[in-house]
Amino acid sequence: MKIECVKTGYLEENCYVIGINNYALVIDPGDDFIKIKDLIGNKKVLAVLITHYHFDHIGALNDVINFYKVPVIDYKSDKNQEIGPFKFEIIKTPGHKEDAVTYYFKEDKVMFVGDFIFKESIGRCDLAGGDFSDMKKSIDKIKTYDKNITLYPGHGDKTNLDYELKNNPYMKGDLNE
Repeated sequence: MKIECVKTGYLEENCYVIGINNYALVIDPGDDFIKIKDLIGNKKVLAVLITHYHFDHIGALNDVINFYKVPVIDYKSDKNQEIGPFKFEIIKTPGHKEDAVTYYFKEDKVMFVGDFIFKESIGRCDLAGGDFSDMKKSIDKIKTYDKNITLYPGHGDKTNLDYELKNNPYMKGDLNE
């Protein structure tokens, strides 16, 4: 699987276009449809995946679904998905927002975590729909997965679960609310 990223908007949200052969999925289409469309190129888009519904992650959502005529996969979708050559699990990870999910591509050992986990940090829990208690439960859940998984966040650099377990104070349980 090929993973490409384009930063969109003044919050530099990471929009991912993942591809297998000539098929693609778009994850969190920020607010610059032209940049996203250029990154997609001539790939056949099969769906849009939304990690959570904050404005910086969905600014170009309507443009993408209307242009490519594709469905949206989100927190309301079935846990296990198979779309074209893509197989993944949807893990509910509320905390930053009540509708937050993580997309786990087990065969590729990658997770798209939105604003759930950042390198050495986590997403804010003080915005509408956020809850620190839910975040703690989501962190405990994600700790049970393979430590060699690469994490692709909604902002900033990619990381991996093993690194976060050792270096992220929230993952180590060092901090309280």
